[in-house]
Amino acid sequence: MNERIIKHIAAELAVELWQVKNTLELHDGGATIPFIARYRKEVTGSLTDEQIIKLLALHQQQTELEKRRESILKSLEEQDIHDEGLIQKINEAENMSRLEDLYLPYRPKRKTRGSMAMEKGLEPLAKMIMSEKINNLTSTVLGFIDSKNGINDEKEALQGARDIMAEWFNETDWIRSSIRRLFQYEAQITSTITKGKEEEGAKYQSYFDWSEPAKKASSHRILAMFRGENEGFLKVKVVPSEDKAFQQLSNKIIRSYGEAAKQKEMALKDSIGRLLFPSLETEYRKEIREKAELSAVKVFSDNLRQLLLAPPMGMVNVLAIDPGFRTGCKVVCLDKNGNLLHNETIYPHPPQNKTADAVKKIKSLVNAYNIDAIAIGNGTAGRETENLIQRTRFDKDVTAVVVNEDGASVYSASEIARKEFPEYDVTVRGSVSIGRRLQDPLSEMVKIDPKSLGVGQYQHDINPKLLKENLQTTVELCVNAVGITLNSASEALLTYVSGVGPTLAKNIIEYRNENGDFKNRNELKKVKGLGAKAFEQAAGFLRIKDGNEPLDSSAVHPENYKIVKQMAVKAKLTVGALIGNPKVKELIHAEDFVSEEVGLPTLKDILDELEKPGRDPRKKFNLFQFDPNIRTMDDLSVGMTLPGVVTNITDFGAFVDMGIHTGGLIHKSQIADEFVSHPSDYLSINQQVQVKVIELDKERKRISLQLVR
Repeated sequence: MNERIIKHIAAELAVELWQVKNTLELHDGGATIPFIARYRKEVTGSLTDEQIIKLLALHQQQTELEKRRESILKSLEEQDIHDEGLIQKINEAENMSRLEDLYLPYRPKRKTRGSMAMEKGLEPLAKMIMSEKINNLTSTVLGFIDSKNGINDEKEALQGARDIMAEWFNETDWIRSSIRRLFQYEAQITSTITKGKEEEGAKYQSYFDWSEPAKKASSHRILAMFRGENEGFLKVKVVPSEDKAFQQLSNKIIRSYGEAAKQKEMALKDSIGRLLFPSLETEYRKEIREKAELSAVKVFSDNLRQLLLAPPMGMVNVLAIDPGFRTGCKVVCLDKNGNLLHNETIYPHPPQNKTADAVKKIKSLVNAYNIDAIAIGNGTAGRETENLIQRTRFDKDVTAVVVNEDGASVYSASEIARKEFPEYDVTVRGSVSIGRRLQDPLSEMVKIDPKSLGVGQYQHDINPKLLKENLQTTVELCVNAVGITLNSASEALLTYVSGVGPTLAKNIIEYRNENGDFKNRNELKKVKGLGAKAFEQAAGFLRIKDGNEPLDSSAVHPENYKIVKQMAVKAKLTVGALIGNPKVKELIHAEDFVSEEVGLPTLKDILDELEKPGRDPRKKFNLFQFDPNIRTMDDLSVGMTLPGVVTNITDFGAFVDMGIHTGGLIHKSQIADEFVSHPSDYLSINQQVQVKVIELDKERKRISLQLVR
């Protein structure tokens, strides 16, 4: 384990060296982030999952830096370069840019204007001009004119010398560092329309003539401009002033006013425009793009986490409706475990208008399957169907809920859906997804590619690998934070459990199908391929209700069952009597059970879990209803206040569903009476809000809103 890397990470995260070392050792040994954060607090000093993610990312970054450092030192060794000062600087370099600047003069090169000039013997002339110690430039240059070497006159000799000097300037690390700082602090990102593309690129109209400081540009604008450039509609530059760069450097490089100084000046300007600026613009564009991508990924991950952790209605019998006009409304009935009991199609809306038949059928299904709640998809004909259900008088209390159906069609055509319902078509599968989302959003939405859930920001402009890894981690953290009921979990849900993955998830399902419900966690060890390591990682997150081991229904890890039994003995109670006991913390003192293996953090977690076993971190389900008078955009007017639900959050604002097909946008300037940097600091996905309509553009179907606080 590289000590330099450990020290860098510890300093960056403001944690102790041992915390970094122990965390890396756990991760290298196969431990997952959820497991480390939940069950190895003594080892890591109670690092959170967020800190562990940052720690691992820094470790990867620094490992790549060290590999590059070793590669450069090896290259210098092969070139027989033993400059101790250079080697020390390389060993002290703290980032990749600094490393590459130091190595640039020694990097094997293709033919350049400067290298060709050197081959013609012009390096001595370049050195003399650089020194500015030339009394008569013309007479000095005459000594280098040699037609055999391709130097036919004074002009060619001076051009060659300037080419050499330009490359020297470009390869000087302090010069590159100076211009790099200028880019970081003063570069402007400028966007103009490609000539002749005005009409075709109309969606980028905001960027036809745009300029702002690059360091202040928001991630969504940066990604939008770069996308417009990739599509050929925009021309984008990210540069500071070349004149300022020249002034900044010439004051340190040019010392006199003679003929040699003028040649240096020409070489410096050429170096800035031809070499330094193109090179550093490429580097800086990459830097700001990566920052924009990370910002967009964070927004996406935060939104996804809030969506997955939306409050579940719980184990209730559900009638789910996927609304439609011409093709009818697809209806399914699900039991409290989400099993499909019945499906059919009704036609309450135009053009069939079989409303009475539809109402009669729904009432019959509600009674036949003891339905507790009706889930209505929010797509086409959603509000009309909601209105129909609200007008219907049932023989029992039934809750009607509009459910966001983003991604349901993606699920219905997926391999997962085909495996779950091979005998049903996509319309039935989509309705099932809508109903299950009401019962348990997390269990259902893990089956859908996060990119199809409608909560991203410029997701198609983000590095696919970066996005996939971050979203995967987000889903894993959500699944393991909630915990999984082993005997009812789907294969898709099990896949995200710590230590499980696709293969073991499939094997767990096969074992369950062949042997019936798991009676206890130890039975997991009988699953094909599920060894000791996988059991250690997974067991605490898999819950078994009504099994033969009471602690299996809690988040207490099996490795700590013996401690709970010791606690029960001391309290003179059974283990079962400790579980769910509101006075457990009065009966048991964590300090009494501290040992070399188990410390206070774990013991406090155990007591918390005994007090409220299997506690769900998700909020309680809260019924929401849209304004019944608002069904289309035509029902809106400026100044109107109405309820809505936040469906997506971006860097520039939040989108709100008000129960019509067109969502509204609360720009971040309309969220609070103070400057809003990140809308996510004020709003969250699925948050119920009151909004005021401040602008309507019916032609472009745009609704501007203000948050009412």
